[in-house]
Amino acid sequence: MSELEAVLHEDRVLILDFGSQVTQLIARRVREGGVYCEIWPYSVDPARIVGFGARGVILSGGPASVTEAAAPRIPDAVFALGVPVLGICYGQQAMCAQLGGAVETHEHREFGRATVEVLEDSALLRGPWARGARERVWMSHGDRVTRLPPGFRAVAASEGAPYAIIADEARRLYGVQFHPEVAHTPHGAALLRAFTHDVAGCAGRWTMAGFRALEIERIRAQVGQGRVICGLSGGVDSSVAAVLIHEAIGEQLTCIFVDHGMLRAGESDEVVRTFRDRHNIRLIHREAGDLFLGALAGVTDPETKRKTIGRLFVEVFEEEAHALGGADFLAQGTLYPDVIESVSHTGGPSVTIKSHHNVGGLPEAMRMRLVEPLRELFKDEVRVLGRELGLPEHIVGRHPFPGPGLAIRIPGDIDREKLDLLRRVDAVFLDEIRRAGLYDAIWQAFAVLLPVRTVGVMGDGRTYDQACALRAVTSTDGMTAEVYPFEMDFLCRVAGRIVNEVRGINRVTYDITSKPPGTIEWE
Repeated sequence: MSELEAVLHEDRVLILDFGSQVTQLIARRVREGGVYCEIWPYSVDPARIVGFGARGVILSGGPASVTEAAAPRIPDAVFALGVPVLGICYGQQAMCAQLGGAVETHEHREFGRATVEVLEDSALLRGPWARGARERVWMSHGDRVTRLPPGFRAVAASEGAPYAIIADEARRLYGVQFHPEVAHTPHGAALLRAFTHDVAGCAGRWTMAGFRALEIERIRAQVGQGRVICGLSGGVDSSVAAVLIHEAIGEQLTCIFVDHGMLRAGESDEVVRTFRDRHNIRLIHREAGDLFLGALAGVTDPETKRKTIGRLFVEVFEEEAHALGGADFLAQGTLYPDVIESVSHTGGPSVTIKSHHNVGGLPEAMRMRLVEPLRELFKDEVRVLGRELGLPEHIVGRHPFPGPGLAIRIPGDIDREKLDLLRRVDAVFLDEIRRAGLYDAIWQAFAVLLPVRTVGVMGDGRTYDQACALRAVTSTDGMTAEVYPFEMDFLCRVAGRIVNEVRGINRVTYDITSKPPGTIEWE
């Protein structure tokens, strides 16, 4: 371990995952406090837990009930470490059940918002969590602790959970019945920070500037004098990975941009300008739109579309790599959520490497080793790194856009005319969002070309043209989303521009299906 790596990772927190849908949010909140952490399944080899050298352990929530005989257990190694432990929801219940307390399924369940009253002082409770405070939290539990283990005391309670926060200060063991990691617990990050910094003693020195320097060291050590090729899509992940690797090894990197012809308006030229001209990265631009459209002719099933595009992407990429004479390493924009998802709770790796640049998995015939410089980072951290590297904001702040591109925004069969029509609609929608200063407030916005034609009246004549749908959602983590509440004036302005500027569209529908069903329509 280098001196730099030792400094950045000397304060580590280990998160054991019991199956909660929001476990990744725990890691994000911990890292926001400058503390490095990793997520491992609860079933991991206990020897790895000991060898990780964590300053503290966090136990996630999960869907199981500790009242069941086969319920997941906390490894005994966790309590033998002698470091602080924080149990969240199921983690709290499992800790109580295993240390001599009792947990029961209770008729008073709590799902959603609740209010917790802080009853006593604790090392875990600082700032907004001081004694006497009433904090809004997010509950999600059917079971609840009914008897505390020896040494524990209740330091906060809610209407449905008399042991909403518990503490054993002597052993530095803590539990919360609610979820401090979610946005619906407004001061949850402060509680997690108190655990990592005040209780566990972490200094919070994990920074993106430090990660950049460390990863450059790692890339150079891994690659040596070898050659690296990178599949560049123009999305955030592959863009940041490419620029970081180029900073480390320069001309040893070649990027291959497989242009499948289903990108948004102007995106292809933007990729070439950004990486070939601005960053001076060796870039091969393979225009393969005709090939992809030919393979997709008559294909209507969206999953078949995705697999077809993925298969062809790999084939075209292999052709270009072979023309280069091959390479020693393949670079991918794999993120930490991809790594987490590729490991089941039994500890086995997934069959498919989860990366949108490698939809079908790494072909064995390519015989290259992987370079994955972002595999420790979450999406929001990748954006921070991109800014650290000097990537333009229109790349770093770009809304997520799936690898299949516009193909999955056109239900039914695809042809060039439909793609061009959708590009123009999509461009108007995004242009108005930017003009209104709303782009950064929206997590994802896009247009969909509906597989129907509608009768309309425009001027003195009838039309029989396409209908399109517009969608925009907000999200803090990409795991849950809500419709963006556009003003009616904005929606009418967008609809008016689309109908007037995009010949072939006579009806615009705003999709609000992330709320109760319904649509708003204009002609």
